[in-house]
Amino acid sequence: MTEHRPVDDVRSEDRDEVALHGGTPGRPTVPLALSQEPEGPIGTPDLALAYESGVELKARSQWAYARMRFLRHRLAVVSLFVLILVGLVAIFAPQIAPYGYDEIPLGDINNPLALIESQNKGPTLNDWHLFGTDQLGRDYLSRVIYGVRTSLWVALFVAVLSTAVGALIGAVAGYFGGWVDNLLMRFTDLILTLPGLAVLLTASQFFGQGDPLKIGLILAFLFWTSIARIVRGLFLSLREKEFIEAAKASGATDSRIILRHMLPNAVGPIVVNATLVVAGAILVEAALSFLGFGIQPPDAALGKLISDGQSEGFRSWWLVTFPGLVIALIALAINFVGDGLRDALDPTQRRMRA
Repeated sequence: MTEHRPVDDVRSEDRDEVALHGGTPGRPTVPLALSQEPEGPIGTPDLALAYESGVELKARSQWAYARMRFLRHRLAVVSLFVLILVGLVAIFAPQIAPYGYDEIPLGDINNPLALIESQNKGPTLNDWHLFGTDQLGRDYLSRVIYGVRTSLWVALFVAVLSTAVGALIGAVAGYFGGWVDNLLMRFTDLILTLPGLAVLLTASQFFGQGDPLKIGLILAFLFWTSIARIVRGLFLSLREKEFIEAAKASGATDSRIILRHMLPNAVGPIVVNATLVVAGAILVEAALSFLGFGIQPPDAALGKLISDGQSEGFRSWWLVTFPGLVIALIALAINFVGDGLRDALDPTQRRMRA
């Protein structure tokens, strides 16, 4: 008959160690000491001590993390500095350009051969003709600087207008759904099916060509569709989230939900797509000007400079090379910045690129 001892009769030593008995006869008993739990959580800083020491603890916002991720993208940072430099040159073109856009150096009126000698001159340090001169002896560096100014203005105008229109249409379609979504998306699909170049050439012919504002409006008419589809997809996903249901339950209006709750959560893809629109608008505007349907004199345009210089062929290679290199540099820089913004603003992005 087994004897049962009361709990109070158990010795205190038995509370501190446990004897493990193996199944093999004669095997020694192994005591295990029960370790004591630490008083506080491991690795947790003592907040009270931090406040007493005068240390201020600040939580980083999502924008701070996005800025850190963007700065790790070296190509994006370098491209951003290039774009800032190009933008400053475009803004202060009259102060930076060594000559006027249409300025023809008359030289000595007693030496008529001086004007002929200044025509189609290659790149040289003399008189600061770093990009050479054109068929009329005008400084090509100054013409390229003024061309960058016009092309960047048109591209930024197209990006802002197309982003605003596309975000509005996509937000309304994605939030309300139903027949509103079907109507707006079928109209978007109709615009996407149109041949872009043919529409641009026809619109520029009927609505007027040569004016940068008109060219910007024509380009924005075709560039908003991609942004609308992106925003619509984001809003279809966001409207099912719990915080949107909570906002509806609290009595928030549809406009407040769209502007205050949903649109800030979609700003990352919108900004990235807007940067890509700038690069696309510069290339398309240059193509239109090259074909003779874009910006015309007296306004400067990089595409028009290439169109005017192609007739010279390889004899005056700089007339096509330098405007083309500037267009390629701006487009590449904008694409690299857009790539960096996508990596920075996407919280699911973990692998940083060069």
